[in-house]
Amino acid sequence: MAKKKSAYNAVVWVILLLLIVGLAGFGATNFGGSVNSVGSVGNREITVDRYARELQNELARLSQQFGTNLTLQQAQMFGIDQAVLQRILSTTALENEAERIGLSVGDERVGEQVLNITAFQGVDGQFDREGYRFALQNAGMTETEFEEGLRLDLARTLLQESVSGATAMPDTYVNALLTYAEETRDFTWAVLTDADLDAPIADPSEDELRTYWEENSDSFMLPETRDITYALITPEMIAGTIEGDDEALQRLYDERIDEFSQPERRLVERLIYTDPAAAQSAADALAAGETTFEDLVEERGLDLVDVDLGDVTEDDLGAAGEAVFALEEPGVVGPVDTDLGPALFRMNAVLEAQETPFEDAREQLLVEYRTDAARRAIGDMIDSIDDLLAGGATLEEVGEETEMETGQIDWTEGATDGVAAYPEFRQAALDAEVGDFPEVIETTDGALFALRVNEVIEPRVEPFEDARDSVEAEWRREQTVAALAEQARALAEAGMDAAVEEAPAEEPVVEDEPATEEEPVAEAPEEDAAPEEPATEEASEETPDAETPDVVAEEVVEEIEEPAAEEPAGIDYVTETGIGRDGFIPDTPTDFIVTIFGMEPGETQVIEGTNAAYLVRLDAINEPDLTDPAYADEATQLRDQLAAALGQDILGAYAATVQSEAGISLNQAAINAVHAQFP
Repeated sequence: MAKKKSAYNAVVWVILLLLIVGLAGFGATNFGGSVNSVGSVGNREITVDRYARELQNELARLSQQFGTNLTLQQAQMFGIDQAVLQRILSTTALENEAERIGLSVGDERVGEQVLNITAFQGVDGQFDREGYRFALQNAGMTETEFEEGLRLDLARTLLQESVSGATAMPDTYVNALLTYAEETRDFTWAVLTDADLDAPIADPSEDELRTYWEENSDSFMLPETRDITYALITPEMIAGTIEGDDEALQRLYDERIDEFSQPERRLVERLIYTDPAAAQSAADALAAGETTFEDLVEERGLDLVDVDLGDVTEDDLGAAGEAVFALEEPGVVGPVDTDLGPALFRMNAVLEAQETPFEDAREQLLVEYRTDAARRAIGDMIDSIDDLLAGGATLEEVGEETEMETGQIDWTEGATDGVAAYPEFRQAALDAEVGDFPEVIETTDGALFALRVNEVIEPRVEPFEDARDSVEAEWRREQTVAALAEQARALAEAGMDAAVEEAPAEEPVVEDEPATEEEPVAEAPEEDAAPEEPATEEASEETPDAETPDVVAEEVVEEIEEPAAEEPAGIDYVTETGIGRDGFIPDTPTDFIVTIFGMEPGETQVIEGTNAAYLVRLDAINEPDLTDPAYADEATQLRDQLAAALGQDILGAYAATVQSEAGISLNQAAINAVHAQFP
């Protein structure tokens, strides 16, 4: 542990030395001989150079983190300067306390640290006395100053370790937290939706709806609305007025001839090999039916997407073009030598050549020509529209004097209807305020608009007449969930155990039916017994109401089947096992798992969702077996994290206490002078 801390301190002092060299003489021309500290804690002063170094170091770290040079002014907005100063005060308080109680380290320990600092070592890796002296001289420090600072740092480190090091976490605490994190639940649950309602929800009266609207007004709020007048012109609005120019269209057709005249193409995949022998062996195996192209691709550690060339022309394939295009149906050719090595080519489809004559393409080209011309024409309008607005013309007057059309929209943030489909309009509508001068804004597709905010209407309750449909829908939703929750509670009171049990078998019930004198149980005939004579017609007539055993059994079965079919009232129960605290059950409320983890085994609860009710019974709490070696690493990591966190808390409290007892003095003028030196 000592060697580890020594190496750590050596690195720290190397960094400090580099900072000292870089900041040597920082502010020397501004502070003067009488201003050399920004404050003190007890008997320990905080030098100007120390504060400047640590502030510069923090700015450099944050600049690297954000990828841009952070100025002091920007850092002050986030309180970075105050955080650096507070850190120095805490460190200085510990240094002062170490000095007060007489805690220090000997020359031998300080010497070991100096010898281990690589900045003071020569090319042979040994300590260089001259290099040591020269480095300190350039940093503006004497050997005594540096070594005393190092001694103080080592003493403070000892104090910190003694305060924060004795924070071993007891096994009971660690095990309790680990059990909490790792335990799981087994539970049975069901969801009841509107399809499970015992009876439909009755229609509400107007008084009920109005009362519901009044009591739940927060649910029927209209957002902030902006009453906006706008003037708009789009390329589509004037494109129809632009005449087509056949010469221009022909030039456009010629420029894009590759689009309208496409040669024959193939959908091709290419599998490259490193040597001809391997490629030929693969081709032979493929021809013999011993493998497939997909298997060959997989053998090379590739996916089909890696060998896909897409649709290509014969020229695109180079030397392989003739062989591939000679195939009239999908197949494999090769190996063919390519710039990348011997390769197999699989052709998957033939794409015939496509020729679109000018006459067939003219309509498409005309639309594009007119739209492009309209964009240019609109671009030429910007200056004249700006001049009209600058001259005091209203948007309505601009609409009369130009081809722009005026309109009005009650816009709310997020709405994308009509003119609000333009993101530039939405941003401008959000930024504008009542009384702002209308500004001409161009959209990415060439449209122009200007807008004026007439009024900003604050959020308010939507009138009942306008909100009635929404009020009724929400009332029905709430009433439905409440009714379903009540049904779920009835199921819970009846006991979920009975509901989820399977219905008893039907045959045993019939066979166990006790015999009566009127209905004797038929017994199997003995071997020597004569067969029973069939019943005569007269006997049948004499007992018209008598029922045979088969008929009785059938009716008994029917009587038993009816209630069994209704259990559990059409509700599907699901059993989940081993669900942890971070578990997720789709289509359940956000507090579903949390609620279950607050239940006791055998307990049932009804959880109301947005549109359904959920009946849950906790079946078991499964605690982890912490003796399982699988938890050993997790327990060790948790123990170390808890110990480190507790140690830091104790050290922070200790530092605050010694800082308060020692007393703090700050020189704000000196602090401001340091800040003035930063760009």
